[in-house]
Amino acid sequence: MAVDEGPTLRRRRLAAELKKCREDAGFTQEYVSRHFEWHSAKVTRIENARVPVTPRDVNDLLTLYRVADSDYRDALMTLARLARQRGWWTDYKDVMRPGNFVGMEADASSAKVWEPIVLPGLLQSERYMRALMGSGRSHDPQAALERRVELRKTRQRRLSGPAPLQLWAIVDESVVRRHVGGVEVMRDQWRRLIEATERPNVTLQILPLDAGEHAFLGGSVALLEFPDVAHLDVVYLEGLAGDYYEEQPAEVKRYRVEFERLSTRALGQDASIGMIKRLLDD
Repeated sequence: MAVDEGPTLRRRRLAAELKKCREDAGFTQEYVSRHFEWHSAKVTRIENARVPVTPRDVNDLLTLYRVADSDYRDALMTLARLARQRGWWTDYKDVMRPGNFVGMEADASSAKVWEPIVLPGLLQSERYMRALMGSGRSHDPQAALERRVELRKTRQRRLSGPAPLQLWAIVDESVVRRHVGGVEVMRDQWRRLIEATERPNVTLQILPLDAGEHAFLGGSVALLEFPDVAHLDVVYLEGLAGDYYEEQPAEVKRYRVEFERLSTRALGQDASIGMIKRLLDD
């Protein structure tokens, strides 16, 4: 357990360990719920890291699962206590989408992102994000808009610091050509993209309009990867009908393969930056 892990990753690590212990013991989720007279979905939610679990519950579960290793039990108890700490993003729950994408992003080591409509939030300039938020939430109070901007700017800090997020973004050509907020806002945004790619941890590719059909035509995709725990990698799919998280390793692998296949059809970073510079020169 790394000392710089956040509560989201700790909760997901704990959930994975508890699931493994239950399966090793040969118990079903339904049996465990009945044994403790819990709601039928509680064990499922614990093992999916959808709810926090108390150290007492962890102790009871490990006793039921006949886990005798005292060091292992102590480690999971510590993990349970640390997983209940508040992350910085909890202060923004009032302006966040349902789910915990921001918390997972904060703990991820790398992110592979495909965006067909707008630029990834981590690469947006403040003027660009304000234009987007203003058009989509024109009736929201100004205070809510300011909090959303503050949240996004805080998320962007993951691209700097001693252990920055490794960001690999592929965007459709229409994304960099679409004028959001007007010409001057876009010129500011194009300059922001050029500056961002000067960081060694940021890769940006543009998929040309003539690239044709591909596996990600349905919408935006974000694949979050975690240090040393590939089985906790997750795919986040965002759409008008709602958000969806894919955590099954086989499906996550499929998305990773499709992302890498898409990258071979996109312009390389130098060519992508060349396109952006030509837009600036026009």
